[in-house]
Amino acid sequence: MNKKLGLSVVVPLYNEEGNVRELHERVNQACQELGESFEIIFIDDGSKDKTVEECRGLSPLKLIQFRRNFGQTAAFDAGIKEAQGEIVITMDGDLQNDPKDIGALLEEMKKGYDVVSGWRWQRKDSFSKKFFSRGANFLRKVLIHDKIHDSGCSLKAYKRECFSGVDFFGEMHRFMPAILELQGYKVGEVKVSHHPRVAGVTKYNWKRALKGFVDMISIWFWRKYANRPLHLFGGSGIALSFVGGLILIWMAVAKLFFGVSLSDKIWPLMGVFLVMIGVQLFVFGLMADILVRNYYKGRGMMNYSIREITEA
Repeated sequence: MNKKLGLSVVVPLYNEEGNVRELHERVNQACQELGESFEIIFIDDGSKDKTVEECRGLSPLKLIQFRRNFGQTAAFDAGIKEAQGEIVITMDGDLQNDPKDIGALLEEMKKGYDVVSGWRWQRKDSFSKKFFSRGANFLRKVLIHDKIHDSGCSLKAYKRECFSGVDFFGEMHRFMPAILELQGYKVGEVKVSHHPRVAGVTKYNWKRALKGFVDMISIWFWRKYANRPLHLFGGSGIALSFVGGLILIWMAVAKLFFGVSLSDKIWPLMGVFLVMIGVQLFVFGLMADILVRNYYKGRGMMNYSIREITEA
């Protein structure tokens, strides 16, 4: 029987020809110093430079090549699904994360955490990147209420079981601690080093920030209403229909008992509009409720997660 691997280090790469050899050397050395069995997985996300050529001859290394650029989240998803280690370490490929901090993540995990996220408490990024990151962190705390400081740090450690039935889309890798916390996993955080980028250029821009915000809204919905979408849409629909109905009753009373002309009033139209929107929201809530139930049923899951079952 094959011995189980201790660690899988998963690193997406996109146009990192100037970093990839030194990155592999540092990861390899850090893992050897830990004394754990390990594998290194690089995912080339459709690089247009010599990243793949620079990976040739590196060992140990499992290289996954995309046909084109699909994005960092897709690369993480592919690497994690290929990983065989009991603990999965994710990190960026730009050498700004320090592989030596893997040991700190593992030590923190021994305290009973299922996930440990790195906190770049002294970031070495440009002002614009820090500005967008702080704005995203503020919105994340308002919408998602996770308890970590730096969700955007790619340096994280996960127990392998965390990814059972989990697929990554959009920019979801940034919010994995929040998603897993939703499912009942214990999430911790540890301060890690952060270095200036030496080679290559940053891939972060306003488009990724916008995608991250949209994904944040999606996670907010799943956190609050994934198990009860009818409460959100149906409740909103009933409230709007109620307001619309009150407006229509008010207009009917004004017309019938006080002879008020409604031909030049917008309120009757507003009342009908609110009632129609309310009915549509309620129907949409019913449909969403059915879809969510079918989602869990189709995946052989329920909307809860069991840690363990003991029997005396």
